[in-house]
Amino acid sequence: MDVKSRNYLLMNRQALEKDIKTSYIMDRMISDEVLTLQEEEKVKQQNTQKERAAMLINIILKKDNNSYRSFYNALLHEGYRDLAALLQDGIPAISSGSGKSSMDGMTSYVKTVLCEGGVPQRPVVFVTRPKLVDAIKEKLCCLGSDPGWVTVYGMAGCGKTVLTAEALRDHQLLEDYFPGGVHWISVGKQDKAGLLIKLQNLCSRLEHDSTLSQRPPLNIEEAKDRLRLLMLRKYPRSLLILDDIWDSWVLKAFDNQCQVLITSRDRSVTDAVAGNKYEVHVESGLAHEKGLEILSLFVNMKISELPEQANCLVRECKGSPLVISLIGALLRDFPSRWEYYLKQLQNKQFKRIRKSSSYDYEALDEAMSISVEQLNDNYKDYYKDLSILPKDVKVPTKVLCILWDMETEEVEDILQEFVNKSLLFCDRNGKSFHYYLHDLQLDFLTEKNRNQLQELHKNIVNQYKKYYKLNTPVPSQEDCMYWYNFLAYHMAGANMQKELRDLMFSLDWIKAKTELVGPAHLIHEYVEYSSILDQKDSTVRENFQEFLSLNGHLLGRQPFPDIIQLGLCQPETSEVYQQAKLYAQRETGTFYLEWINKKSLKNLYRLVVRPHRDAVYHACFSKDRQRIASCGADKTLQVFKAESGERLLEISAHDDEILCCAFSADGEFVATCSADKKVKIWNSRTGQCKCVYEEHSEQVNCCQFNNRSGQYLLATCSNDTYIKLWDLNKKYCRNTMIGHENSVNHCRFSPNDEYVASCSTDGTVKLWAARSGNELKSIEIKDFFKNADEQPDDVEVLVKCCSWSRNGDMILVVAKNKLLLFDVKTCGLLSQVIISHHSTIQYCDFCPGDELVAVALSHCSVELWNIKSLSKVAYCRGHMSWVHCVTFSPDGSLFLTSSDDQTIRIWETKKVCKSSDAVLKSELDVVFHNGEVMILAIYNQKHLQLINGNTDSVIMQTAAPESPISCCCLSEDLKFAAFGQESGTIKVLQLSDGKVLKSQEAYRTSVQHCRFTSDCQTLISSAHDSVIQVWNWQLSECVFLRGHKEAIKDFRLLENSKLLSWSFDGTVKVWNITTGNTEKDFACHGGAVLSCAVSPDGSKFSSTSADKTAKIWSFESSSVLHELKSHEACVRCCAFSPNNKLLATGDDKGEIRIWDILTGALLHFCSPVTVDEGEPAHGGWVTDLSFSPDSKMLVSSGGFLKWWNATTGESLQTFYTNGTNLKSIHVSPNFKVFQGKARLRKQSDSGGFFCPPGTEHCREAPLPHLQEASKSRIPVGQREFSVPRYLEVSVDSLNSNAELFI
Repeated sequence: MDVKSRNYLLMNRQALEKDIKTSYIMDRMISDEVLTLQEEEKVKQQNTQKERAAMLINIILKKDNNSYRSFYNALLHEGYRDLAALLQDGIPAISSGSGKSSMDGMTSYVKTVLCEGGVPQRPVVFVTRPKLVDAIKEKLCCLGSDPGWVTVYGMAGCGKTVLTAEALRDHQLLEDYFPGGVHWISVGKQDKAGLLIKLQNLCSRLEHDSTLSQRPPLNIEEAKDRLRLLMLRKYPRSLLILDDIWDSWVLKAFDNQCQVLITSRDRSVTDAVAGNKYEVHVESGLAHEKGLEILSLFVNMKISELPEQANCLVRECKGSPLVISLIGALLRDFPSRWEYYLKQLQNKQFKRIRKSSSYDYEALDEAMSISVEQLNDNYKDYYKDLSILPKDVKVPTKVLCILWDMETEEVEDILQEFVNKSLLFCDRNGKSFHYYLHDLQLDFLTEKNRNQLQELHKNIVNQYKKYYKLNTPVPSQEDCMYWYNFLAYHMAGANMQKELRDLMFSLDWIKAKTELVGPAHLIHEYVEYSSILDQKDSTVRENFQEFLSLNGHLLGRQPFPDIIQLGLCQPETSEVYQQAKLYAQRETGTFYLEWINKKSLKNLYRLVVRPHRDAVYHACFSKDRQRIASCGADKTLQVFKAESGERLLEISAHDDEILCCAFSADGEFVATCSADKKVKIWNSRTGQCKCVYEEHSEQVNCCQFNNRSGQYLLATCSNDTYIKLWDLNKKYCRNTMIGHENSVNHCRFSPNDEYVASCSTDGTVKLWAARSGNELKSIEIKDFFKNADEQPDDVEVLVKCCSWSRNGDMILVVAKNKLLLFDVKTCGLLSQVIISHHSTIQYCDFCPGDELVAVALSHCSVELWNIKSLSKVAYCRGHMSWVHCVTFSPDGSLFLTSSDDQTIRIWETKKVCKSSDAVLKSELDVVFHNGEVMILAIYNQKHLQLINGNTDSVIMQTAAPESPISCCCLSEDLKFAAFGQESGTIKVLQLSDGKVLKSQEAYRTSVQHCRFTSDCQTLISSAHDSVIQVWNWQLSECVFLRGHKEAIKDFRLLENSKLLSWSFDGTVKVWNITTGNTEKDFACHGGAVLSCAVSPDGSKFSSTSADKTAKIWSFESSSVLHELKSHEACVRCCAFSPNNKLLATGDDKGEIRIWDILTGALLHFCSPVTVDEGEPAHGGWVTDLSFSPDSKMLVSSGGFLKWWNATTGESLQTFYTNGTNLKSIHVSPNFKVFQGKARLRKQSDSGGFFCPPGTEHCREAPLPHLQEASKSRIPVGQREFSVPRYLEVSVDSLNSNAELFI
């Protein structure tokens, strides 16, 4: 380094060390390649800001002149102008091979050439756009020594002139390619007289040192000849720059076999001249960060210090360098007008953004209108028609062909004229052209033609109707997507109320549009155009909006559901239902089902979306409640509208599962953290990655921003036991909080941002000071779970989540199945509540009102609790798998839940709290008797209800017993009912009055199954053990069937006092229930036997297992006839066809197979042809199967009901049941009536299979991440809750309308 430069650094060292923050300065020096990453790390290791600055200066002092220059430039760009001024006189000179010197990287040779050539100086505020500058240089080099033209073109204000001038500030370029110099002439819009003056001035400038003074040329031709001679003889190999060319005839005056660069809005301006031609298109938009940089330089502030309006201003400027510079210059003079100028831009008041710079036009609207005024009158009318184009949309040529009623070639010629003049942009990707306007151009047109917009919209709608008549576009047509997306927009713009209602309230339109683009855009349109749609009545619009909001997760995926069938499930008063019924009655050859008792079940959620293709681990609202961010196992971050589910961003954000996401307080950023050990910060509107943090050494479980706007602090926690605090304005961790002894699962800032709370697998919750990172308090949560004889170290408690009260005085903690509320000051326990004995808590969140707490549970539900009264306020069901997250909106009016089932559900808090869980049941039995459906169901585990399925009326309800009811059954003559309890007691009661006739304490564990024999005198039962009890309750005699080594899975009565049972031990046994002896013993499978079915002739039975196989056995020979091996998951259910020819099996992958009983051959594989990635074919496991009496139809249950053609394996119909998993189906003998039972699955902490309350079908479920069972013993742990639904379906033929009870 030069002595002078070194002295200036040493002289001003104290001031530099006192003020500079090194992070961003080092970033710039690294990008200039004068500082290494190792040196950066060395600086970061210093403890204080002053020490880091001192270390950086020490490093620079040991380097060369380039380091000094880079440091000086970094100070300028980062807003340290006063410090840069101290170093300015010490900037070392640059020496070149020619002995030239320079400052700021520009040699004196370059400065001289540009000054003599009249090249404009850099603007006072200048930001680099290196890609475009390099592109201009590249094209200039292409000219070589041959004459030719380089055209730099783009719309008004995009920076053509500044970029061109910057490209010329290159010593090598000028010396190698243009040693004759450069000559800049600003042309602009000229007539012939004006052009002659420009030529005379240029000739005079080029002749300035001529010994013979010549008169000015008298006309353009003479000027052209003189210029040609001057360029040829005096300035060979020079570059002529013609700035702001409007007309091609002007160029002819300069067409003199020299090298010319022009800037223009008109790309085609060089068509009139000869020679080699090259083009550089200047994009119309600056990056968001560049826009902020320009504003910061104008107002002399750091980017981080800019007010909140800065981001909005840059967005409203649409990336235009001109507009941003105009606004910046105005703000420099009027620094308090941020809000004022933002409103002017938002209201399109371009005239009020007056000239405050060196730009040629008095106001922004003048700059944009002058290009339009150059068009001839016909073209002006066509351009006016573009005023109604939607923003940010590329419009196919076909749309404009329909609008103007022209052939494609004619339309393309017109549009090319606009493109050439930078009034329109063309995307030439693909076979057809797509056109679009810059946002500022569209804003200008909209404002200019405001009074004519309605007529323009009406014109395009009428042209559409004229072209398509009564038809609709099909996907193969290039304009199809445009009309489906924007026809309603044009109708609304035209205020065509009738046409808009006819369109939006048509199931045909909804079906066609949702198949192409999903439901979110339609929901948005119902909201956006509600004022027009609701002019008569809002009911119809609300019907359709609710229909899409609640079924959107189904309509947005393949295979596309039958929208008529979905419509038939709407309330009978709904317009959607009325239309669906008309369609169903008109359809022939299609099988439809009608849900009769739908009034008994209320939808409590407001919107259901399925943005991910795998489990959704976390979701959260933005502070303004308008957007939701979500993340999950598919490694993507999604941002969508909370009102409609319309996707705003989809980012492939990480290399592994994303475990958490969080909005910043102002909504500008979203943070994500992942199992890939990284934390990333994203711009929530553009999707651009702002920074990546990689200091955690294991997976990062949680990320949370602070609560106050203006400062971006982020807390993260990881399996590496650390909590880290990040400042988004820095590249490194601000604080690392060390103290936990195991994985840290969750962290949250207190409402005032003074503290951070963390939850750990080590059984503790810790409170930390956010500023210092010091541990303040620690609460041993595991102390509240130990028994009297246990030591704290013996208890393992995984503390999953915590949530602060609004005032920060209390903190709510969840672990296992408990909610614990602590006083923050004393760490004393204020209250605790056990949420469930059968489920673990996954997540919790305090409602901003402080009284309500939402709790996400592993058994697929969410509960709301009043934390003051410790009472459950609401029970929210609908998810089909684990609920991972529940989060309130900032105002508490909404909350969202995310689940393994790939959905996010948005709920209205008040609506949920007012609802009743009266329809919830835990178990049921059904008898079809004389045309009636009688249902015995357990309500809330406390009561038995006898329900008439035809009328959905409760006939009888019992009083609550002392122990929860776990199973129930009806006698065939409908005189008696029996139920088992969790205490192990079995009771028989009389249905006529509900009186208990007999009671027996049969088991020590919960009763799982009970069933009457056909004579109703004997009750057979099983529990969580290996014994079956045969109880003649009238004679009070018992026979015990002992022989299984593990718990009984289920049993089935056979003829002649025989009983078939199957067990977790892999065996199936045939018993004589009179003697209690085993008559047949089958060692069927290596894994648990999950189901058995008996053939109609009684000679065979089938068994299915967790070992992924099914087998067909002979009762007579006790041997296996066929082993069916093609399943890829646990085979959960099976059924024989009545004709004794077919066997159907269903598995946990959602697939069904139909087999030939005689040969064991696979006949049909029943599964949708197209299935989205990660989406089970049956919406989950297949839990039950049943054939029709003629063996031609098969019905299956799982995530929904499906009817199949058993002859072909094709799907006939799908019936969706609002989210809950169907557990089993009961079918009438004539196959005209179906009753289905739904359940909520639960995951056991111990792993393996689950044992829910008993029914006649399978209840076990493997863990979601353990779909295969390799061991013969499957632990039986906790039970699960069930929710019944009663489905009564009349089926006479495939094209009949069916009645359905739920």
